[in-house]
Amino acid sequence: MSDIAPDTLQDSNDLSYLNDDELIRGIEMLFYAYRDFTSDPDEILTKYGFGRAHHRVVHFVGRNPGMTVAELLAILKVTKQSLSRVLSQLVSEAFVVQEKGVRDRRQRLLYLSPKGETLFEELSRPQKDRVARAYRAAGAEAVAGYRKVLEDLLNAEERAAVLQAVERS
Repeated sequence: MSDIAPDTLQDSNDLSYLNDDELIRGIEMLFYAYRDFTSDPDEILTKYGFGRAHHRVVHFVGRNPGMTVAELLAILKVTKQSLSRVLSQLVSEAFVVQEKGVRDRRQRLLYLSPKGETLFEELSRPQKDRVARAYRAAGAEAVAGYRKVLEDLLNAEERAAVLQAVERS
């Protein structure tokens, strides 16, 4: 646990939260939080023989129906080969449907099938519950601060586009 009292963080003149120990604690808390945030979906994914890459594809296709493969590649920042393996499995097992673009027949537009939408909900439910519990416990002001921290962790050159995508979807 941090040696900094919560009320100390309210003092705008106190920058002790920027010392090396506090930064390392923050980094470590991100690792632990990510571990626990992904634990419930990881358990669900194993029932299907899927991994976290499958989860990310299901999530972003579910949030952005009709997105192109190129758009998904840009979001995930993975190789075509890596995405192809995961996407092929999701398509062959009928979780994701690919349709040809209306204007450009070479485009592949991605949608979740009803089976994929069920998986999306199954994976997101425990995460939404976990985030809702944390938000309730922290309160609106802390949630606003948390969002600001997350926004500022994004690469500066992509921040505006990511925030726009999150608000749009």
